[in-house]
Amino acid sequence: MKKIYVFAAVLSALALLQNCKKDVVTATTFSNKTLFASVNDTVWTADTVRASVTYNSAAKTKIFSCSAVGTNKKINLLITQNKAGNTSGFPLGTFNVDSTSNVVLSYYTLQRNTSGGLALAPQGTVHPGSGAINISAIDSVKKQITGTFSFVSYKNFYDNQGNITAVNTAVITAGAFNNLPYSFVSN
Repeated sequence: MKKIYVFAAVLSALALLQNCKKDVVTATTFSNKTLFASVNDTVWTADTVRASVTYNSAAKTKIFSCSAVGTNKKINLLITQNKAGNTSGFPLGTFNVDSTSNVVLSYYTLQRNTSGGLALAPQGTVHPGSGAINISAIDSVKKQITGTFSFVSYKNFYDNQGNITAVNTAVITAGAFNNLPYSFVSN
């Protein structure tokens, strides 16, 4: 009889252990910020963001521009659409940095200026093929725009003979702007 109780206790313990499994945790990221990115593998969020779509009737161009500032860093996004109509929207699609100035991406960091003060200054340049902006949604009635961006900014350092001695890169990935409010200007 004692053996039956021992056997039942061992069987019960095994059944309990079988049902004890590790919890599976699934993480989902969400940001309530309107613009954020990963800068050199560190999450950066903008505290202040200004965006606009400007139509120039003389040149028949439309420009989407966005300037975002936070924690001593600044990111600028600019897309020029040629042969555009005078509407408050902007076309959806991917806009790549190329040899024209139609897509301009820039990254600024806090640096000392010539008078010794600290100011946000460009941290290099973005070469053709080194960046893109994707506009995935736009609501021209509410004037909100959504999209993603990524780019690499290069800053060369030179010796006295003009030879490159070092290259500093800033890698901006996973950039996003979500329902970013923008103003529309027509001139």
